Amino acid sequence: MTVRASLTGYSSHMRPLRACVVGGVLALVLAIPAAAQAPGVHPISGRRFAPVMGWQGADWLERTERDDEEEPNVALSVLKIEKGSAVADIGAGSGFLTERLAARVGPGGRVYANDLQPQMLQMLAARLAKKKITNVTLVQGDIDDPKLPSSSVDLEIMVDVYHEFSQPQAMLRKLRTALKPAGRMVLVEYRKEDPTVPIKFEHKMSVAEAKLEVEAEGFALSKVDESLPRQHILIFTVRE
Repeated sequence: MTVRASLTGYSSHMRPLRACVVGGVLALVLAIPAAAQAPGVHPISGRRFAPVMGWQGADWLERTERDDEEEPNVALSVLKIEKGSAVADIGAGSGFLTERLAARVGPGGRVYANDLQPQMLQMLAARLAKKKITNVTLVQGDIDDPKLPSSSVDLEIMVDVYHEFSQPQAMLRKLRTALKPAGRMVLVEYRKEDPTVPIKFEHKMSVAEAKLEVEAEGFALSKVDESLPRQHILIFTVRE
């Protein structure tokens, strides 16, 4: 839009320069990466990234009806998490899922609770202290890096998180590196295919979108589970 405005205001005595200027502008436009031309849009799927929910919205994560709407224990049972395993809760927020994961892996296991916002991690730390949960490590990540050790986890899980990534390709590459060879990465996302699911459109994902975006970064969609009332459980493994 800025380029177009600069070309429409020429006076008549500047017209001989038009071909030169237009050619130069065209070359400049062609040199700009696609991601820069369309900020906030995935370059492969065209999906617009959803805004990140701030720490001020943590009460929504703890709403009493969440157990009925999302059935997190059903999701974790589908995943068959083994005692003693290492799990990463990406976008852990205030710890709604972290607490459940800590119980599933047991005292011999480890949960890496990752979040971008230090305020969320402070809430999570208070929760862990109150409930005397000791097998959780808090990790503050960046928008393009979850800050997990290489080959460190058996399972990475993101519940209503992936669609908010502003750098999804970079994040997926780092998440792939953090998985053990036989590890799994799981997205739990509200079904975009179902218009009756009462969530804003940009906060939903379709199976097709997730498959297209994630498989482009070296993963394979190994299972789609529809046990939950409103969400897909999408299980990815690293492509061999």
